[in-house]
Amino acid sequence: MKQNLTFIENAAGRMVPTEVNGVKAVPFKGYNKHKPTGYKAQQPIRSCGDYPADGNKRVPNLKEALIKAGLKDGMTLSSHHHFRNGDLIMNQVFDIAAELGIKDLVWFPSAAFPCHEPIIKHLDNGVIHHIEGSLNGPLGDYASEGKMKGLAVLRSHGGRWQAVQDGEIHIDIAIIAAPTADAFGNATGDRGPSACGLLGFGLVDSLYADKSIIVTDNLVPFPCIPWQIMGQNIDYVVELDKVGLPERIVSGTTNITKSPDRLYIAELTARFVRDTGILRDGFSFQAGAGGTALSFAIFLKEMMIEKKIKARFIRGGSTKYLVEMLEEGLTDYILDGQTFDLDGVRSMRENEGHQDTSPFTSYNWHGKGNFASMLDVVVLGATEVDVNFNANVVTHSDGRMLHGIGGWQNCLTSKCTILPIPAFRDRIPIIVDRVTTLVGPGELIDVIITERGIAINPLRQDLINLAKDTDLPIKTIHKLKAEIDELIGGPPEKPTFTDEAIGVVKWVDGTVIDTIFRVKK
Repeated sequence: MKQNLTFIENAAGRMVPTEVNGVKAVPFKGYNKHKPTGYKAQQPIRSCGDYPADGNKRVPNLKEALIKAGLKDGMTLSSHHHFRNGDLIMNQVFDIAAELGIKDLVWFPSAAFPCHEPIIKHLDNGVIHHIEGSLNGPLGDYASEGKMKGLAVLRSHGGRWQAVQDGEIHIDIAIIAAPTADAFGNATGDRGPSACGLLGFGLVDSLYADKSIIVTDNLVPFPCIPWQIMGQNIDYVVELDKVGLPERIVSGTTNITKSPDRLYIAELTARFVRDTGILRDGFSFQAGAGGTALSFAIFLKEMMIEKKIKARFIRGGSTKYLVEMLEEGLTDYILDGQTFDLDGVRSMRENEGHQDTSPFTSYNWHGKGNFASMLDVVVLGATEVDVNFNANVVTHSDGRMLHGIGGWQNCLTSKCTILPIPAFRDRIPIIVDRVTTLVGPGELIDVIITERGIAINPLRQDLINLAKDTDLPIKTIHKLKAEIDELIGGPPEKPTFTDEAIGVVKWVDGTVIDTIFRVKK
């Protein structure tokens, strides 16, 4: 329970609980300071003799699959979010749990979306105790009110894999929605009527859960090729009429911005990459799926064509804009972690250079290296940054918990991390003295770009030197903040917080970097 918590100050100066939902917590120690030892978690040993010799693992419906998987009070159920706001499965799962009289479940999604608003009734009636996963929209709003029985635990995509493999959280039953599968449990997301791209966020669930259920609306004869999920890790297969709405993997955050200010920010970002020499033949980049980041990719593409430059690889979330770059020969590969539109889905199916990946290869901090640190530049968003370059992506300045971390934290280890953000939103300045919630430490954030100017982290003297002879509008972070505050008449009053913790933010290594407290009404 979240009551009666003991707090300790971590290395970032934030008060964090020593225990989270009954599990001992390690406070953030600083970047690359926490070095755990031991061995990874494992699946329980299974015997082929207990599974159908003909490979047919089908059961008639989702209810029977959950019963066969041993669903009982207090279990942890997991799911992936590759359908984003088009998921049709998890609302059904918790309705079935309620029908069976199950209580105090932990839901461990890679992310939750507004389509999951019906789950609120199961938080109210006790079927679900708490959620450990990104909370977008209504569920974030619900948790912000302090209504959830346990603490929300917000992790990055890589942090989710880390938490499972390190034994921080144990999955009892994984429910993996798959656009195409065979009766043995091999599954893929790149084809079928509900094709959503890849299933990388569900891979760790299949590898470590006690029981795993594939739910599909496109059952094909064995073998399902290519397979992104292996049937050897699957217990049951359920065939439904529809598992997801692929048209809803595109959300309001995955469209190009039409704002003149934000288009200018995107252009400034591309110019910074070009004028500081990051843009060179064989470079690599990743841009988020927000409107400004997508626009940056278009400006960058034009510069690449002009300079006859080709990227070795681009890290996705894939979009039609990245697919165009691949198909026009501007990059050798898209290394895709999440497919953001239907052009990305098509490309994954058709283009040899469009490679599906998982959070293990791309982001997991407790692996033998990952792709994120190999990127020359990454372009991300933020809800707030402060004068020490610390950044926030999960709460607004009003303290409400309305966004997930995604792969944001994991990308901060790139060779150059740029946050192109508007100077203010709804007349609320984005650059503050101290971020409401600390999600990324300032030492890993290199450049902040607004329509009012560009601030380079003083730790990156190399970038400062490269930019000084350009016509880029370089300013100190303090000067930039002062200009923005003067423009809008000063920063608004900060919210007052109670001492009631409603959630925690985990860093990529599993330590607790900050606590989210309920706002006083």
